[in-house]
Amino acid sequence: MRLRDISINLSTDTPEWPGDTPFACGWTSTTSNGASVNLSSISGSPHVGTHADAPLHVRDGWPGSHELPLEAFYGPATVVDVSEVKGEISFATIEPMFSRSDTQRLILKTGCTVATGTFPDDWPTLSESCARALLGLGLKLLGVDAPSVDQRDSKSLAVHKMLFSGNAFIIENLDLRRTPAGDYDIIAFPVKMMSLDAAPVRAVLLEK
Repeated sequence: MRLRDISINLSTDTPEWPGDTPFACGWTSTTSNGASVNLSSISGSPHVGTHADAPLHVRDGWPGSHELPLEAFYGPATVVDVSEVKGEISFATIEPMFSRSDTQRLILKTGCTVATGTFPDDWPTLSESCARALLGLGLKLLGVDAPSVDQRDSKSLAVHKMLFSGNAFIIENLDLRRTPAGDYDIIAFPVKMMSLDAAPVRAVLLEK
């Protein structure tokens, strides 16, 4: 069994969403300065790097990061390569790329990832009708290597809201550069952080 780490390396060089709080880290104490242990510290937005959005991200009163259900982030998953698609992804485009018998966890490889060290200008996203059709087939988790499941300039965040309303969940900022399309198992549990709008994730695929 081979494990594929599809998480972005989180560092001070990891691009944040423009205007968001960047990731920062430092040292509280070091053994080289006479301390008994090395102690590090971190700060920044939970949206930097690979993370799970919580419903609270798009609507007040919806569940926060500590309420994300573990079941959605573990189990069979299909990676679909949509890197040649521009703009919105229709259901007719994506349907031939996966099996209708297992659509609970779908991972979109757009090729537009901050793992390269640069924040992308644009990326393909599901159309609202495509998201609705996938929810009808039992979608529980949508993962993307892009910074968002909505378009960069979206103010309505319609795909976010539709997925959360349909009891599906979201992982963003995956690193799929060396991962071919196909069927896997995913383990991508969010860190249990209280009442935030997102939580960091260590995402791993198990080759079948």
